[in-house]
Amino acid sequence: MPIIRVEMLEGRSMAQKRELTETFTRELARICGCKPEGVFVVIDEVNKDNWGVGGKLCADLYPDPK
Repeated sequence: MPIIRVEMLEGRSMAQKRELTETFTRELARICGCKPEGVFVVIDEVNKDNWGVGGKLCADLYPDPK
């Protein structure tokens, strides 16, 4: 039972998350020779206030458009 964990900033649409899940599942099953039904994908969305890069919070680097 392979598990793919994805951590990314929140804000992606359901359509984008569906496509990621479908693509990761299909490709892992193809490469590893397992059934897609046994592949799990977990998407953890992190708020920009809780993610830092280069010593700065992503909320400061990528402010929401007003």
